[in-house]
Amino acid sequence: MILFKEPGKTNTDDVLRCVKEKGEALGIKTCVLATTRGYTAERAAEILDGFDVVAVTHFTGLKGPNVQELAPDTRTQLEASGVKVLTCGHTFFGMGRAVRLRFNTYQVDEVIAETLKLFGAGLKVAVEVSLMAADAGLIRTGENVICVGGSGKGADTAVVLRAVNTADFFKMKIREILCKPSFDNDGGA
Repeated sequence: MILFKEPGKTNTDDVLRCVKEKGEALGIKTCVLATTRGYTAERAAEILDGFDVVAVTHFTGLKGPNVQELAPDTRTQLEASGVKVLTCGHTFFGMGRAVRLRFNTYQVDEVIAETLKLFGAGLKVAVEVSLMAADAGLIRTGENVICVGGSGKGADTAVVLRAVNTADFFKMKIREILCKPSFDNDGGA
């Protein structure tokens, strides 16, 4: 496992090179990754030649009513390069958050998300985007895929996992953590 000294965007290319190397070694050619404005997906389109790349965006409305952070021209460019782009509600966000905000109580999805963050924000994101992609039918359940997440901008975490639908969450198996930030320099977060 590779441990990065700092989380964030500066690790993106190293994460994607790690994904390519491990994917080729294991015969895994599917990579699911988080992208907000398209940077990570654009880098993946360049580095992960021969891989089936699924890029999962923030849902429309996260930053405000009707706001989509991935520009339409960027989406078009990604799709033209062979990247599948998914925009949908987040697995660990949404209805549970609505209940918390309305009734001031936490829901199970937020507890699971916070528990996954014990291993780093990027791990939570990698798990979440795999569930979203499986639920959308963009990856096959029961198969190993490599999933990439980050702690803000860019990518800093990659895992090999067995894909499942959200309803089968507890059947997911995280096979291997390929890389993630060290907690030695996490700024207390």
